[in-house]
Amino acid sequence: MQTHKTKGIVLRTVKYGETSIITTVYTELFGLQSYIVKGVRQSSKKTQSKANYFQPAAILQMEVYHNEFKQLQFVKEFQWANIYNTIFFNVIRNAVAVYVVELLQHCIKQPEANPELFYLTEEILLAVDTSNETIVANIPLYFTLQLSSALGFLIHGNFSSSNTILDLKEGTFTSNIPTHSNYVTDEEAATISNLISIKNIADLKNIQFNKIQRRKILQHLQTFMVLHVEGFAQLRSIDVLQQIIS
Repeated sequence: MQTHKTKGIVLRTVKYGETSIITTVYTELFGLQSYIVKGVRQSSKKTQSKANYFQPAAILQMEVYHNEFKQLQFVKEFQWANIYNTIFFNVIRNAVAVYVVELLQHCIKQPEANPELFYLTEEILLAVDTSNETIVANIPLYFTLQLSSALGFLIHGNFSSSNTILDLKEGTFTSNIPTHSNYVTDEEAATISNLISIKNIADLKNIQFNKIQRRKILQHLQTFMVLHVEGFAQLRSIDVLQQIIS
């Protein structure tokens, strides 16, 4: 069987058998894939277990076997594509990275290649690792909006003096209060509009708000995802993220 070289972002890993793992990876070439990686939980006096390569949010360079008719693929070789300086050791940055990969996993259901989304997620994770605290705190909000746009249900329009209401169900700014309860008004709607307008991650440093404001915005965006992603479930990382991000 032919092998392919691809980057991959690890989303989830579980033990398989005595020494192996099954890992869910969002790949550059094939989109969402599940792989068996044999023998990586073995260790000896000379070699350490290689299972730590497959921590959530790890970015790997892999050589993989691929059969489009199979649900489980195999990894032949792997190495770090990027070595993080902080994500695996800093509690706040790790929580943000875990949110990013969990959100991606909840939104991507089919093994469809989307290189642009892969590069966006890779860029986000590298920013989590290296950016200042304000940018890192704002990345969950920014990535949620960027991901929704990449998946085709972006929010239309902008906040203005006449359009002060964000209808989360319709995904648009409006002047009319909706007949349902899923909408955002005034300052919170304006903040979401500002986040949508940002094109460069570095510009997130210019958005300053407190923990309560950030928490409310994230809750609104989770509601938006529930309304637009079929079967979207509560993220386990949300509670941790809300507690530690200031």
